[in-house]
Amino acid sequence: MLSTKDLRTTLENGGYDFKLSYVYGCEIDKVAPYRERFFAVIDKFEELFGKADEASLFSAPGRTEIGGNHTDHQHGHVLAAGVDLDVIAVAAFNGTDEIHIQSEGFPMDTIKITELDPDEKEFGKASALIRGVISRFEQMGYEIKGFDAYTTSNVLKGSGLSSSAAFEVLVGNIANTFYAGGAVNSIEIAKIGQYAENVFFGKPCGLMDQMASSVGGIITIDFLSTKEPKVEKVEFDFAHSGYSLCIIDSGADHADLTDDYAAIPAEMRSIAQYWGEDYLRDIPEEQFMENIALLRKSCGDRAILRAIHFYSDDKRVAREVTALKNGDFDSFKKEIIESGRSSFMYLQNVFTTKYPHAQAVSLTLALCEKLLDGKGAWRVHGGGFAGTVQAFVPNDYLDKFKSEIEKVLGENMCHVLTIRPIGGTRI
Repeated sequence: MLSTKDLRTTLENGGYDFKLSYVYGCEIDKVAPYRERFFAVIDKFEELFGKADEASLFSAPGRTEIGGNHTDHQHGHVLAAGVDLDVIAVAAFNGTDEIHIQSEGFPMDTIKITELDPDEKEFGKASALIRGVISRFEQMGYEIKGFDAYTTSNVLKGSGLSSSAAFEVLVGNIANTFYAGGAVNSIEIAKIGQYAENVFFGKPCGLMDQMASSVGGIITIDFLSTKEPKVEKVEFDFAHSGYSLCIIDSGADHADLTDDYAAIPAEMRSIAQYWGEDYLRDIPEEQFMENIALLRKSCGDRAILRAIHFYSDDKRVAREVTALKNGDFDSFKKEIIESGRSSFMYLQNVFTTKYPHAQAVSLTLALCEKLLDGKGAWRVHGGGFAGTVQAFVPNDYLDKFKSEIEKVLGENMCHVLTIRPIGGTRI
């Protein structure tokens, strides 16, 4: 570890330029904006906590779901990736029994390392995530010490890029460096983040978000076992594919959608429970198809349509992976479009039936189809109902696409991202 003064000097002299180039998937002469962000967090850290003799820099990315829309909670397959938007931090031991994390724009979170039990009163707060991550490291037998950290994030809120998972992975990487000497691998850090969110934060999330943020790059995950999911890196040089990844904010209202989100896994599960199982992964598709007439009476038509989506999109992930491994981006785009159509037609997570007149995501998808038909690919991104659309846009058409989309949706609603090759890390 270096002092905060030496961290700044090393940054100024280009000592971290190669690492920043790798982390953010950019040419080395393009790292200046990333370098400036780290200068800023060091300055803020010193303003708040003073100069530190031993400190480290950290980064954890947001994530994008590429394939497998609402398949993870049925123990299916997903394709996901870390992106170049991230939460970054500078952190240093403070010699006390408290952890202080100041996230830009939020009140400071203070955790006593002697008080690491979950508390329902803390559900939904960032402090719960910190406490959960640190508690898990203590359970693993590591000696816990107090530290100070200052963080800032450019992961878009409400975008489906999972800023909460990025924060969990960031704290996990700080703890891994400070307590475990880097011995905990990225998959285990993802599980620690999920544990914190489930037990301490009070949210029964899956593992895809944390895994994509922690591992980074493009990954495919098989959730047959949620305790030991199979994670595979998919080697594909997206930076030189000729396409850009766009996340488009539809401007839809996120309010009052809890029931819509909850209905998807509940209805899929109702199909599995017809045979006494909890997840569609446990029911062969052929068995499901042969009994649709009976299932209509017990589960309803929408549950059946959502199950049809699960079986199709789950298998589609393997085809997307194969296409990327083979460098066949045209086939990959075709699968992305088909996944999006399945989400729209069968999964039905593009608008809420509570407000049928408000269809911002549907409109955004229609605009993408008009602009990208024969050129790129598009699909609803993440949970759906509100939020964002994902598009793969040819680089030579990117400016035109962004301009046309923002004519309708508004300025700065189309965010151009890159897929970064590494997940949560110490810089």
